[in-house]
Amino acid sequence: MPNVVLRPDKFALVDFDPERIRALAEQVADAAGLPADQEVVVEVDDSSPLGRSSIDGMDPIHISLESGALEDPKQPRQLAEAGAAGAIGRLLFRAADRLTEAYADAPDDEDLPPAAGVAWEIHAAGRLARSGHQAQIQRWRYHFRNRHGFSDEADAAFDRLWGADQLSWSEIVALSDQARAATTA
Repeated sequence: MPNVVLRPDKFALVDFDPERIRALAEQVADAAGLPADQEVVVEVDDSSPLGRSSIDGMDPIHISLESGALEDPKQPRQLAEAGAAGAIGRLLFRAADRLTEAYADAPDDEDLPPAAGVAWEIHAAGRLARSGHQAQIQRWRYHFRNRHGFSDEADAAFDRLWGADQLSWSEIVALSDQARAATTA
């Protein structure tokens, strides 16, 4: 199981159990197929109730999340375990992708084209769901449609992204481009 380091090791503004977050991160890192010797740093900013999350480095894998990405929307300042596993898991599936040759030409996260970035997020969310974690497929389908259009072609691309075990970056871009082209034709 990958070595997960959580920063900070205690929280001042939210009532999160750091050990529970670390355990969830270990579970989803394992589900993402990260090597056992891989170090993963999970950094949580508890000063912001927003939900921004990002991959900030790959050696070691360093992900950052604002506490809103982990918070239960019905119980402020409390951890939503399924939501936390979902937010951390999608990032770690994408980080695992970046460790493969199939993603060598993927741009850095801040340079991802918005539509292709959403398509990659869908691919990560589908794999995470099949590993037994949070799914919310209809939420993700709607998110995909907002970037790719409301069409049969977009739904077919979504289904392929969601259901595939492993796509390359070029396959994700092609599916995204095909879905968007169907709405502009």
